[in-house]
Amino acid sequence: MRILVVLFCFSVNLVLANDEIWSKTGHRAIAEIAQQHLTKKAEKTITQLLGGHDLAFVSNFADEIKADRNFSKFNAWHYVNYPTDKKYTEVEPNPYGDVVMGIQKCIEMVSDEGSTKEDKVFYLKMLIHFVGDLHQPMHVGRLEDRGGNDLQVRWFDEGTNLHRLWDKNLIDSYGMSYTELAQTMPKLSKGEIKQIQRGTVYDWVEESQDLANELYDSVEVGEKHGYQYSYKYNKLMIKQLHVGGLRLAKVLNELFD
Repeated sequence: MRILVVLFCFSVNLVLANDEIWSKTGHRAIAEIAQQHLTKKAEKTITQLLGGHDLAFVSNFADEIKADRNFSKFNAWHYVNYPTDKKYTEVEPNPYGDVVMGIQKCIEMVSDEGSTKEDKVFYLKMLIHFVGDLHQPMHVGRLEDRGGNDLQVRWFDEGTNLHRLWDKNLIDSYGMSYTELAQTMPKLSKGEIKQIQRGTVYDWVEESQDLANELYDSVEVGEKHGYQYSYKYNKLMIKQLHVGGLRLAKVLNELFD
């Protein structure tokens, strides 16, 4: 998280507590898409590190360890909140870290020849998850409402909030398995894939914030949403899964190829 006043940074470590992040299905779909776009060398190295498991199998590891307080220092790495009129690089960094810093740290640890295998495996699992988080737009939301967690709405007859709507309600209501969601990826040329993968994590976080701003404008407090909202935003939700998967593949291929 990056914010203008450093004093605020020390209060935000517990700002964002989510029951679900991109839903387990969403993270697995992103990982499955990435798996399909790994180079042979990257896939072989990753499979060895993960003990024969694929990316989808470990894609929710960073959420699962939240139950263990020994890993609480990683909580802030799942998201970033900063003012809508600023770029990520223009504001003061959160001393607890954020999703951009988390991705960079994971890459650093995995690529460091001095890292133990245990550390490489741990940070690889975290990296897979955090790249997914970065592409859930509400993980680049606003500090004042805890990334949409305080913006209460209704999903059909259930109370929810904007953040949870995008973390869980929308994707779970769609009803596809992660493999089915991965299969919705259109056939793209190498040039089209490179176009999606271009840029850096700094470009991707700005892109997600732009989408978050659109989503803030899509609801009002207390408003009821359902089929019409799904019809309007399912395409964006699925697109973010596709984009996240292709970009995760890029990050991993650059690390291991």
